Amino acid sequence: MTSSRARRKATAVPAPATAPDAAAMARAVADFLRAAGLSLQDVHLKDTPERVAEAWTSEFLDGYGRTPEEALGETFPVPPGSSGELVVVTDLRFHSMCPHHLLPLTGRAHVAYVPGKRVVGFGRLSALVDCFAHRLILQEDLAREVARALAQVLGSPATACIIEAEQACLRLRGDKQRDAVTHAEAYEGTLRRDGPLRRELWARLGARR
Repeated sequence: MTSSRARRKATAVPAPATAPDAAAMARAVADFLRAAGLSLQDVHLKDTPERVAEAWTSEFLDGYGRTPEEALGETFPVPPGSSGELVVVTDLRFHSMCPHHLLPLTGRAHVAYVPGKRVVGFGRLSALVDCFAHRLILQEDLAREVARALAQVLGSPATACIIEAEQACLRLRGDKQRDAVTHAEAYEGTLRRDGPLRRELWARLGARR
């Protein structure tokens, strides 16, 4: 039987082999533009390679340089009298890049957890989403990594991440389903079971509409 540790390792999003090389990325973008038949003498393209490299290193791939522990930051003791209530933060806006075509996806993440012994500031949940979203990652894996990190870092007995997104791969390519919205869910701990706690979570998500 495969251990839970082995399963976690098998599904974890791999880190890049080396740190980003912005200069090499800029050269690659320049080569791409030339291969596309475009001239870098065009006033709008001459600085594009450097701009693209800067955007990718600082905004689209910077999640590889952070750990979930760093993203969540300082934790605090559970408030006195807490007895397993859900903490839910909805509509956390994010952007990411699909690893298949390097096209963007944007959307909202809904994150929930039941505190174990520690809680974290609400804003740090957004930082956790970005820690994984700012990598080349599938939407399904993004939800899974956020739920898993909350369980591991906070010692939470129940976590969830539900993601609604607009995928450029789906909206701009192929059948061009311009109104399509994709959904992915991930649960850890007792929220894996379709019981009262999960029904409470979905009641809260439904109420926000």
